[in-house]
Amino acid sequence: MTPRIFRERVRRALRSDRGSYALETAVLAPVMIGLLLLVIAFGRVIDADGAVDGAARAAARAASLERDVQSAQSQAQTAASRSLEGEGITCQTSTVSVDTGGYALDVGVDANVTATISCVANLSDIGLPGLPGSKTLTASWTSPIDTYRGRQ
Repeated sequence: MTPRIFRERVRRALRSDRGSYALETAVLAPVMIGLLLLVIAFGRVIDADGAVDGAARAAARAASLERDVQSAQSQAQTAASRSLEGEGITCQTSTVSVDTGGYALDVGVDANVTATISCVANLSDIGLPGLPGSKTLTASWTSPIDTYRGRQ
């Protein structure tokens, strides 16, 4: 085989691949974009889940520092709202439920306050087909009430 024939065959082989990169890009680009959007959605859910857990912890702690049920409920709501706002999490709907049954127990008896937060996080703005429009995240946290402090 002469060098001229070899060069001609190489040129033909290279010319036959023309457009293959464009085709590969056209096929793989939507797949890569879909994976990227899925990673973004997963990250947002994980971030919001951590924020809801932190808000439940803050609400339970704030409620356990109060001396009466009404103040405990109020402070838990405030602490949960501040915690979620501080994390930059906006819930479509959120509920804060505080179990203040420990305030009914006598002084000297171990008692707890439990805060449960439910937040519906919006995912519809990601725009990935098949992804739900929202995800409900729930977290609970229990904090002890001071055993020897007066309660009402």
